[in-house]
Amino acid sequence: MKPIERVLAAFEFETTDKVPVHHLGFSSEAASYILGREVYVGGGIQQWREARALWEGVEAHKEFLRRSLEDAFKLGKAVDNDILRLHYWRLNEKPALKIDEYTFLYGVPGKKYVIRRFEPNSEMFGVIEEYPPRKKMTISEQFKEAEKYLEEKEEWLQNYKPRREDFEEIRNLIERYGREYAIRINGGTVGIGLASEPVWLLAMVAKPSLAERYLDIQMEVALRQIRYFAETGVKFLFSGCDIASNEGPCFPPEAFRKLVLPKIQKVAEECHKYNIYLLYASDGNLWPIANDLFGQSGIDGYYEIDRRAGMDLKKLRERFPNLVLIGNVSSYTLHFGTREEVIIETLSCLREAKRSRGIIVGVSNYIVPGTPKENIMALIETIRKNR
Repeated sequence: MKPIERVLAAFEFETTDKVPVHHLGFSSEAASYILGREVYVGGGIQQWREARALWEGVEAHKEFLRRSLEDAFKLGKAVDNDILRLHYWRLNEKPALKIDEYTFLYGVPGKKYVIRRFEPNSEMFGVIEEYPPRKKMTISEQFKEAEKYLEEKEEWLQNYKPRREDFEEIRNLIERYGREYAIRINGGTVGIGLASEPVWLLAMVAKPSLAERYLDIQMEVALRQIRYFAETGVKFLFSGCDIASNEGPCFPPEAFRKLVLPKIQKVAEECHKYNIYLLYASDGNLWPIANDLFGQSGIDGYYEIDRRAGMDLKKLRERFPNLVLIGNVSSYTLHFGTREEVIIETLSCLREAKRSRGIIVGVSNYIVPGTPKENIMALIETIRKNR
């Protein structure tokens, strides 16, 4: 089977020649172990690389984009991924000032700006200074700011019409790689999660009308874009955000049921109208909302399956026999575990995938910097020998 055939068969719960594979993401360090050279993938490190390239000029930025795509493809092929992740983190904004090799200023010096610094050990490119500094606001003031934001976004939404040319890059990727591989395309997300501004999580409980308007905007953008995704040949739309910790969802289950679920249902319906599979991701313990998210929402697949938070392939398959499952090898085990523990965990996922249809095995989240090379190679070799 070609990788695309293997993945499509998994989504139709048909038999496959071998277990499909998709590792969700790699740090540059982890990828460099595998390919034996510096690899242009990762998180903040890619944002820093893009900052350097944009600072150096148009040709340097074109080379950054070319190399990033080429490296992402070669990495996916090297680890036997059936679903390719061809996009990693971006920050497509030219810095206003280069402070030093690792530090860039964005915005207007002396007026309004942020300064970002790259940390090689963590591969993060985080904000270390913001001007003017954010002032502390009362909850009432935060809600007033949220109201202003919503009014601006709702006004923008009135005139928002996706353009075919906005999706040209996706079209090119699918034409280039999609005959052989399944292509991971991000879109269709509706949710309020741990990475959202805190005011939106607070609104889920204290001001649900604000949260609903915020979610409505997300939903409407997704609904307007889906037809264009379909025209480019997208078959798999990867949505989601981190809506839970190890202890459970970051809002009451009833808030999810009332505010979020109906909107995911509408996005799923629209995807299915165009023969697109909709997936949803979140770290953490999702069992308190599992019946809604996995049983009632209409999504086709779940990825970022967090083993350490109690999300388990076997339990999920028993409760949700029609849900495609992707992942369940823990990046924590890869980072902190022994080689033997990595092998045992990987084999457990492969066994369940062979017992049940509709399972795609891989690392559920990012393979972080500092992950031992021997553990990464144990993961790849165990899958290669036993899939």
